[in-house]
Amino acid sequence: MARLSDHVDWQYVFREYWHLYRFGSAGGNPVIRSHLKDVRNRLNAELESNPVVEFDQPVQLPVCAWLGRALDQGLSERTAPVVRVLTRVSGQLTWRYGYERMHKSLARKYAYAELMGPNGPVLSKNVILGLVLFGPKCTYPEHSHDGISESYICLSGSVSDSNYSVFTPGSLFFNPPEKAHRMTTGDFEPTLLAYAWTGTPEKLANQRMSFAGRKS
Repeated sequence: MARLSDHVDWQYVFREYWHLYRFGSAGGNPVIRSHLKDVRNRLNAELESNPVVEFDQPVQLPVCAWLGRALDQGLSERTAPVVRVLTRVSGQLTWRYGYERMHKSLARKYAYAELMGPNGPVLSKNVILGLVLFGPKCTYPEHSHDGISESYICLSGSVSDSNYSVFTPGSLFFNPPEKAHRMTTGDFEPTLLAYAWTGTPEKLANQRMSFAGRKS
C-alpha cells in the first residue's frame, strides 16, 4: 500500500499548500483567518498520518489544452513555488467536471482535479485540496455548497467573483457554506486556482454539486 512518504513530489505539493494557507493574508477578517488556520490544522494532521495514496487513471478534459499556459504564467508570479511542483505532478492528475449535467460551453472551459480528499489520490476524510482550471472568457455559473467552507487562491490568470472583485495571483477569496457565488475569467489567459474545502467527513464525502436553479 503506497503512502505519501513514497511520493516526494506530492509531499512538496502539500508543503506548498501549507505555505499558501500559513502566509496568505486574511485581510484582517477573523472568519477568513479562522478558515486559514482550520485548513492548516487539517492538512497538518493528514501529513502526520502519512496518508494512503491511490492514483486513478490520469484524465484530461478539453480545458486541459490551457494547462501548460496556466502553469507557465504561474512560474512568473509570487505563486511560483507551488506552481513549479504542480508542474512536476501534472501528468498524474485526474481532471473531472463534478456535475451530473454540464453546460456545453462550460464543458470546454472548466475542470477540477482533486489532490487530497475522499477521491484521492492522497486519501483524506477531513479536508479536500485541489485545483480548478478555467479557460479564457469562462463564466462559471452561480452555485453554492452545502455545509462546506471553501477558499480559492489564484495561482495564475485572473478571476472575478460574483462581479464584485477581481483576484490575481496570490489573492485568496472565501465562500462560507451555502453562499451563492459566480466566477468569470479574463479574455485572453487561462486561470488556475488552488482550492480547499473544509466540513464534516459526511459533507466532504457526499457533496453533490449543482448550479443555482437546479435541484441537488
